[in-house]
Amino acid sequence: MNIYAIPSMKERISGNSYVGRGIVIGKSADAKKAVFAYFIMGRSENSRNRIFIENGDEVIIHPFDASKVEDPSLIIYSPVRKIGNDLIVTNGDQTDTVYDFIKDGKTFAEALNTRCFEPDAPNFTPRISGVMHFSDNDFSYEMNILKSADAEGSACVRMNFAYPAIAGLGHFIHTYVCDGNPIPTFQGEPERTAIPDDIDAFTSEIWENLDANNKISLYVRYIDLATGKVENRMINKHN
Repeated sequence: MNIYAIPSMKERISGNSYVGRGIVIGKSADAKKAVFAYFIMGRSENSRNRIFIENGDEVIIHPFDASKVEDPSLIIYSPVRKIGNDLIVTNGDQTDTVYDFIKDGKTFAEALNTRCFEPDAPNFTPRISGVMHFSDNDFSYEMNILKSADAEGSACVRMNFAYPAIAGLGHFIHTYVCDGNPIPTFQGEPERTAIPDDIDAFTSEIWENLDANNKISLYVRYIDLATGKVENRMINKHN
């Protein structure tokens, strides 16, 4: 087994009916772009009733049909926010916690030390988060997962990972291993994955290989490290 192999996102997700919500962060192969992607999947009608909406540099999740919302607490949030030279992407309202801590001069890890996995027994969905730190025409990034220590949800495991940005390499963290009842929680460290130069190719690779029944929305951003120019792609299953 080559621990330094760099599988594509197609290899990471194809054939897996339910990886849940996922974050990818990395640098394009030509070393010119900072890249992140965020996607959501859902099994219930409440989870599937969502769309991404852009709001400047930020992304907000809204219900597609407000009349069908059963419980907004875990499905409606801002997954992407920017503050200063930091760009935050998470799978829940911990986005706002991280934003507030950074605003107060504290760190990503300090913010997430105050949070826990989602209270949705028996799944106890992990909270996954990432932050990109931009400086001197380059960046580094951190990823974090908060997950249950046991099947009863009696304690929270907090894991933080810090990465240099390396051309062609990204890291992929997702909430679940695969489908199940209860759904098995993501295990191990964020998975290495290849980051291509072309935003449309990367967007298509992820969207086309997510399970057709369970995928909901995808957002991809490429940021030119020399100029700061931003390219975004957004796909919602519900248009």
